Amino acid sequence: MMRICADWLANPATQAVCAALEAGGAQALFVGGCVRNTLMGVAVSDIDISTDARPERVMWLAEAAGIKAVPTGIDHGTVTLVQDGIPHEVTTFRRDVETDGRRAVIAFADRVEEDAARRDFTMNAIYARSDGTVLDPLGGLPDLQARRVRFIGEARDRIREDYLRSLRYFRFHAWYGDDAAGFDPDALAAIAENLDGLAKLSRERVGAELLKLLAAPDPAPSVAAMRSTGALGQLLPGADDRALAPLVHLEGQAGAAPDGLRRLAVLGGVDVAESLRLSRAQAKRFDQMREGASSLLSPAELGYRLKLPDARDALLLRQAWNEQPWAEAANDQLATGAGARFPVTARDLMPAYRGAALGARLAELEGQWIASGFTLDKAALLSGNS
Repeated sequence: MMRICADWLANPATQAVCAALEAGGAQALFVGGCVRNTLMGVAVSDIDISTDARPERVMWLAEAAGIKAVPTGIDHGTVTLVQDGIPHEVTTFRRDVETDGRRAVIAFADRVEEDAARRDFTMNAIYARSDGTVLDPLGGLPDLQARRVRFIGEARDRIREDYLRSLRYFRFHAWYGDDAAGFDPDALAAIAENLDGLAKLSRERVGAELLKLLAAPDPAPSVAAMRSTGALGQLLPGADDRALAPLVHLEGQAGAAPDGLRRLAVLGGVDVAESLRLSRAQAKRFDQMREGASSLLSPAELGYRLKLPDARDALLLRQAWNEQPWAEAANDQLATGAGARFPVTARDLMPAYRGAALGARLAELEGQWIASGFTLDKAALLSGNS
């Protein structure tokens, strides 16, 4: 019998939550990312527990044990139990009654098999008891061990229950799949057959999911598969993923951590900020990266104009688009520019210059200073000996 061992599982706070449920005769089964990631040796960020107890009983059992209970999604069966500052999302077993491709009408269930059957991928339908004993009601362990992302049951049925699952498939492959094993052909065919359903999704959901996908260590194979099914063009018209793999390689050379928005910028597309409902700050950074990458500014001047790390992002995009390597001196040049401070101020030129003439003269001197490699000082610039 397989068991998982992990610090989060042995934590007294988490064990106390399980004990409170089990003392009342309820099941307490860990599920989803905490089990999947532990089995894969990946860090765990959230703790989800499934139970046969109804939400009201979960709250009663928790409060009887002195555990804080917050009805975060009680209508959908979810109660968050907080012990020693650690949140545990406890959700009653559920089954789908009706779906429309965006949301489901659910009913509470009594059996873990019913709860497992409504999940998306086999690797997400693996459970564990409080002692770490693994339960695999749908036979997902072989898929997880092979790092194979596979829909539960018929892929087209799972997709039509929630069309965001098409995008989640590519995200899960990027984070947990094995590129050598390839993509499930049934999944790709089902995604390609249901592209129209993607239009039903909110742009906020699509944007959040796509940025998570692009933040994976190497999302290029998954994005290429998205393109091949037509999903990329449907979600992000005009996007071009040819420079994504080069960008990922360049990031490694430059020592830049994965960044979903940077990768989105290299893809481009039509009205990206609006299509994905980017925040104002995200949209500004997206435009700045692409404008900087499209300019003819030297690495040093990019550093001066954009500062770090934005200048590095713009240069990474430029090099990826142009299929050029990352120069060893690039980081130093960017840093030199970012640290440079133009020594002349408007006050230094007044009253000889005013209005538009003042702005033009400042720009002219700044250009001379940049061309000198930021070496000319105020005296040299103002003397005209530059």
